[in-house]
Amino acid sequence: MKPYREMSREELKAEEEKLRKEYRKYQAMELHLDMSRGKPCKEQLDLSMGMMDVLDSNADLCCEDGTDCRNYGVLSGIHEAKVLIGDMMENNPDNIIIYGNSSLNVMYDTVSRAYTHGIMGNTPWCRLDKIKFLCPVPGYDRHFGITEYFGIEMIPVPMSPTGPDMDMVENLVSEDPSIKGIWCVPKYANPTGYSYSDETVRRFARLKPAAPDFRIFWDNAYGIHHLYDDRQDYLIEILAECKRAGNPDMVYKFASTSKITFPGSGIAALATSPNNMEDILAQMKVQTIGHDKVNQLRHVRFFKDIHGMTEHMRKQADIIRPKFEAVEQILDENLTGLDIGTWTKPLGGYFISFDSLPGCAKSIVAHAKKAGVVMTGAGATWPYHKDPNDSNIRIAPTYPPMEDLIKAAQLFSLCVKLVSVEKLLGEERTAE
Repeated sequence: MKPYREMSREELKAEEEKLRKEYRKYQAMELHLDMSRGKPCKEQLDLSMGMMDVLDSNADLCCEDGTDCRNYGVLSGIHEAKVLIGDMMENNPDNIIIYGNSSLNVMYDTVSRAYTHGIMGNTPWCRLDKIKFLCPVPGYDRHFGITEYFGIEMIPVPMSPTGPDMDMVENLVSEDPSIKGIWCVPKYANPTGYSYSDETVRRFARLKPAAPDFRIFWDNAYGIHHLYDDRQDYLIEILAECKRAGNPDMVYKFASTSKITFPGSGIAALATSPNNMEDILAQMKVQTIGHDKVNQLRHVRFFKDIHGMTEHMRKQADIIRPKFEAVEQILDENLTGLDIGTWTKPLGGYFISFDSLPGCAKSIVAHAKKAGVVMTGAGATWPYHKDPNDSNIRIAPTYPPMEDLIKAAQLFSLCVKLVSVEKLLGEERTAE
């Protein structure tokens, strides 16, 4: 089929009628499918059920150094967990703090601490007239939700397959001391699946911010979430690169096991410089006596080491890789050549990013919902939920069973075509 824009009005009208008939068939199915969030599916969660068996009432709950994990203490996390997560994050265990179950919670705390008490002796953000954050777009809606909650002005920065527009980042950061941070998902980014290039990471490490308390919020949520053994993105380690560049304190690096073991029952971590750690631990010792060491020990006993974790993630990839490939194949078969959308084909992570014709995303999502498929809200991948082009849609393939996913992807493709035809016909009527 030729591109929609090359069709005559009569051809578009005929296509619209055909698509409407097909859409009504889907409505008659009374589907109830959910593709709104990037959640692991049941089969992925089943892989971690052995964690329930590694500790029981007869288990030795002491660490190698004699720490009793049942009791108070060890503010920054047990050593064994630091080693395991350090290998996962590619960081020295001495530069890691192990938290509770949620890295998002750690990011919120980090912003909150800067807001109320400042970073390493700098003025608390709440006492300043204006605070700004850079936000690569499309990006992670929950990141943007944190900065919006604190009333921090968010500045969109365009994303490319190599990472954020670094010319823009460098210029803004060097000129404006009110810019205090940037959100980053550097590997298999949410939602594009892009990974930052070597040059991008090196340019981040060599930033010359006007604000002494500027920090890169480096959320490496998908560091080991590869889909393929033979095709994997590689990421330069940012803390080491910053240290080499003379900016050792510029990064907070976050990670968790939320999409490795059980979301909501995993362990989160922050890796950063000794100076930042001292600043953070001063607040943490007021906030808590320590996080769940039994859960930390459970993860260590289950995985044993990074090799166990890597093998676990291979099994996860075997489950979700066919889902990504099914969605990509359906999009290819239904939309290629029509010039009404583009989409990413990531090598890892949890999402596919789809860009429709401008002005169509909200209508596509609404059409899908009306026919029984719930997707992430259009605009969610932008600060304030305002996509200026109304074009980006996040597709989350992991959670639905394959049969449901295929139906949802077929319906989504149909909605893209139907809304695109309606838009083009509307443009013709406006032109007349």
